[in-house]
Amino acid sequence: MDSIKRFINNEIVLCVAFVLAVGSSFVVHPDRQYLGYIDFRTLSILLALMITMAGLQRLQVFRQIGELLVAKMSSISGVVLVLIFLCFFSAMFITNDVALLTFVPFSIVTLSISNRRDLYIIVIVLETIAANLGSMLTPLGNPQNLYLYSLAGMSLGAFIKLMLPYSVAALVLLVACGFAFVKPAPVTLAEKHKYDRSSRDKKMIAMYVFTFLISILVVARVLDYRIGLVIVAALTLVLDRRVLRKPDYSLLFTFIFLFIFIGNIKRIPALSDAIGSFLQINEVGVSIFLSQFISNVPAAILCSGFTDQIDKLIIGTNLGGLGTLIASMASLISFKQYSYIDGADKKKYIGVFTLANIFFLVVMCAIYIIL
Repeated sequence: MDSIKRFINNEIVLCVAFVLAVGSSFVVHPDRQYLGYIDFRTLSILLALMITMAGLQRLQVFRQIGELLVAKMSSISGVVLVLIFLCFFSAMFITNDVALLTFVPFSIVTLSISNRRDLYIIVIVLETIAANLGSMLTPLGNPQNLYLYSLAGMSLGAFIKLMLPYSVAALVLLVACGFAFVKPAPVTLAEKHKYDRSSRDKKMIAMYVFTFLISILVVARVLDYRIGLVIVAALTLVLDRRVLRKPDYSLLFTFIFLFIFIGNIKRIPALSDAIGSFLQINEVGVSIFLSQFISNVPAAILCSGFTDQIDKLIIGTNLGGLGTLIASMASLISFKQYSYIDGADKKKYIGVFTLANIFFLVVMCAIYIIL
């Protein structure tokens, strides 16, 4: 019983998606159309990326890059800005989840050996915002971008052009906050980790760089997604099969259950018309609102079933990742990492996180209105 409760607590979005899918199947009974609900292209790209990122993370490639950059700083404000930049820029390519899983624990260690534990909360909060906002620039940045980009059929350049103004504004704002909340002070980072990589590790890094390039080709529609997934899965299975246990498969099942739920709802005229009418009021505003309560990935899948204004959903669900702690599930990763610290003040963290996110959300919405 305890294990079931623990599973529900850890996978609440998955469980809700499962209940919705099963519940809707009693109204719209399973048939051949169910298979058409599922976006296999998105799922294939997502799986290939998760395998690749899990491999590179296991080999500590991202952490090594972070340590090299941080080691060049002699001021604590410089260190903090590098940590924010790492989350912002890396999230564009390795996803916001992986960026936070990699750099939040690294930041905790860095601030600890710098004797600046007082900066834990503000730095982790800014890193979380940086990862969520940095990830919005590319289809690779987060799951909802990957799905909506695939659904829209837009070019990679068009996607980046759509989100570029928000990313530039976010970066300027993050830098300003970094300078405002972290005053310059000398810092010495004496503790360094040595990476003695074997020839096999180097080969594995090269392989995962190759599988990442394969994923980019699939995203850019140069390579068929089925071929891309077969290449990534085959290479990993033969050369590093243990990494296949690492990806977050619950995310894939969450997508599948939500696809089934939305597909069924679209076949119930009364509900479909009601949701469609509500969404047409303001696609950006509705997707931001829904993200605050169900997170932006489910909000993207839900809204996409009832509007063809996918560009507005891309903007809305990306901005919707700001706000509450569950608006972006990646934010929970940071919160969990912080909660492991001895003496962690969770109430203070949630307070600072909420205020900072609301501030960034208001600014981003103002930019949308201006544009």
